[in-house]
Amino acid sequence: MTEQAHPEWDASYTADTSAPWDIGRPQPAFVRLADEGRLTGRLLDAGCGTGENALLAASRGADVTGTDVAPTAIARARAKASERGLTARFEVADALDLGRLSLTADTVIDSGVFHVFGDDDRARYVASLAAVLRPGRRLLPHVLRRSAARDLGPAPRPRGRVARGVQRRLGRRVNYRRHLRDQPDGRHDAGPGLTSRDQA
Repeated sequence: MTEQAHPEWDASYTADTSAPWDIGRPQPAFVRLADEGRLTGRLLDAGCGTGENALLAASRGADVTGTDVAPTAIARARAKASERGLTARFEVADALDLGRLSLTADTVIDSGVFHVFGDDDRARYVASLAAVLRPGRRLLPHVLRRSAARDLGPAPRPRGRVARGVQRRLGRRVNYRRHLRDQPDGRHDAGPGLTSRDQA
C-alpha cells in the first residue's frame, strides 16, 4: 500500500543521533510478554519504528505486520528482517487509519504511540485499533510515564484514564502492570510490561 509520508517523523530516523525510543533492541517488557507466550497469532505492531518488537514476535512464530509513518524506519525494519532471516510484513501506514491495511489481528502491540496524539487523535487511534483487532483478542499497549512522554507528544493522561478510554471503545478490561522508565542516558527503556486483557 502507499501512504503519504510524514517528514517530521522520518527526520527522527535520518538525524545523526538515534530517536530516543529506538533503543536498538526489543523493549524488555515485550521480551517478557514473548517469554510468557503472549506475542502469538496474527500480530500488528502499530508504530513499529525500525521493527525490533515486531521482529521479536516474528522470531517466536507470530504472523507479524509492522506499520509506521516513517519510510526510513520501515526500510530499516525490512532490512533487519532480511538480515535475520525472519518473515514479517512492514508497511508505511498511518496509525490513525489502520483499517486501510485490510487485515485483522489477534494481538496489537503499541510501544508509546498513544502519547504522540492529542485528545481528538487519541480517540481516532483507538477507533483505528478497533478496526483491525478481532473481537475477544488482545491489545498490549506500552504507556509512557509522564517524564518519559513529555518530549514525545501532548501530556499523557493518567494511566487509569487511558484504561477507561480503551475499555469504553474496545470493550476490554485493561490491566496496566507498570510503565516505561527513564534511563540515565536519556533513552526510554521498558519496565516489566503493560497488558490489556480480554473481558471475561
